[in-house]
Amino acid sequence: MADERAEYEALIESLNDDATRAAYREPLDHYRVSLIPRLLAGAFIGSGNLVYGRRPSYRKFRAIEIIARVPYHSWASAAFTLLTLFYADEARAMRLSTISRFATFAANNETMHVVVISNLARAHATTGFIRRTLIPLVFGFFYFWGGYLIYLICPRYSLEINYLFENHAFLQYDRFLQMHERELKHAVIESSYLAAYGRHPRSQYEFIRSVRNDELVHRNRSVHEIEMHRAAKCRSEIGQ
Repeated sequence: MADERAEYEALIESLNDDATRAAYREPLDHYRVSLIPRLLAGAFIGSGNLVYGRRPSYRKFRAIEIIARVPYHSWASAAFTLLTLFYADEARAMRLSTISRFATFAANNETMHVVVISNLARAHATTGFIRRTLIPLVFGFFYFWGGYLIYLICPRYSLEINYLFENHAFLQYDRFLQMHERELKHAVIESSYLAAYGRHPRSQYEFIRSVRNDELVHRNRSVHEIEMHRAAKCRSEIGQ
């Protein structure tokens, strides 16, 4: 687990380089998402833009991160349910264990995002209870159960919705860095939670940059999970 974490953090650091990030990003920039996930994610992201605006902001990031944790928890719950039903199928159990590990790792990462960004949002923007807390919780509630049911029926659709949502988050953070680079580089960041997580950025710019890279990795990993699931299923069918 420690080796996996170290490998992950090395990847996040490497994505600070523009050329490395482009090489990592571009192969999946034009991944073809199925119609139903496109419609669902489009409605979801469009509703968020309507409430919080199209421009990136700390207030919007807080809502994004509250919601971004949700699919990983729903996948872990769905995988637990499926393992209970199909525990005798070792090939399927292996696939479910893989998504469960990814979901747990990503959920912990997203939790760090929302804790730190919530503190930054409190310092930079005043938002009423409805937009600050109630709307993200309502979104999250429906996203959790929707993601849970969709994963039970068609894991690919659930992963593709996450691909689109994480891509939206990545683009928002990237744009924010471009818009506010100078001021962010001179803005300090202090967070006990962030330090306990194991990251020590010297500025808000470095923190936001690392979050942007996290979202890109989550986006790509969603597609990789689809591909691994498909490959494992094919091997299982051939074996039969």
